[in-house]
Amino acid sequence: MSNVKLFEEKKVRTYWDESQQKWYFSVIDVIEILTSSTIPKRYWSDLKKKLTSEGSEAYEKIVRLKMLAEDGKSRETDTADTETLLRIIQSIPSPKAEPFKQWLAKVGYERMQEISDPEQSLDRARENWQKLGRSEKWIQQRMTDQETRNKLTDYWQKSGVSKTDEFAFLTNIIHQEWTGLTVQGHKKIKGLKTQNLRDHMSEAELIFTALAELSTRQIAEVEKAKGVEKNAIAGKKGGAIAKNARLALEAKTGKKVVTGENFLPPSSEKKSLKNKKNKE
Repeated sequence: MSNVKLFEEKKVRTYWDESQQKWYFSVIDVIEILTSSTIPKRYWSDLKKKLTSEGSEAYEKIVRLKMLAEDGKSRETDTADTETLLRIIQSIPSPKAEPFKQWLAKVGYERMQEISDPEQSLDRARENWQKLGRSEKWIQQRMTDQETRNKLTDYWQKSGVSKTDEFAFLTNIIHQEWTGLTVQGHKKIKGLKTQNLRDHMSEAELIFTALAELSTRQIAEVEKAKGVEKNAIAGKKGGAIAKNARLALEAKTGKKVVTGENFLPPSSEKKSLKNKKNKE
């Protein structure tokens, strides 16, 4: 399960391995946070050589996993579990090292709580969105959208769809059918790169996305769709229902449902943040 966690409002790409019951963290993301380096990949390259020369076992335990890169595509990157990451952090002189270690412990503890009480996962998601300035109305719709999404992916898993690229393929079919855009095309008009598209959708976009995925699941259940091919057919039918509803609404209001609006900071603010980072 791929995810993004926030450390002091900075994103860390993560992956929860259900079989091993452990987190894996993007090493590059952690290094960027601890060092404020503008070229964390080079820092990590140099650190790997240092760890190897010292005979450290940390580098040997690095796991390559696919995560969303800056260009919005899924690419392999170096990840480490909590134990390995702590060893790497010890080799990085940083005033943020101790706070980050505490954050790692908190992430692990919270995951154990969520396993025993899944509702806590939703509570923490709500808290993160509040920190990012989302309205309560938007948050409620986002959570409804996520619940609808989870029910669909649960059905896919039960019907023989298991690979990450298969999930992405089916999701793209539904999305393209109702919006007229691929997921990447939709992200492009919003000016997004590695960000989660749904976290930058308007309330209307979330509602129609939920309608498309709800329709897809119910059609797939009725047709007893199995495997990628049959679920793709159900996806086109479900997406078409949301498309027709979108077109009807747009005809009545004269307003587009799919837009370039997002929750990114204004250009002036982004420039200010970039300058601040460079000074640090």
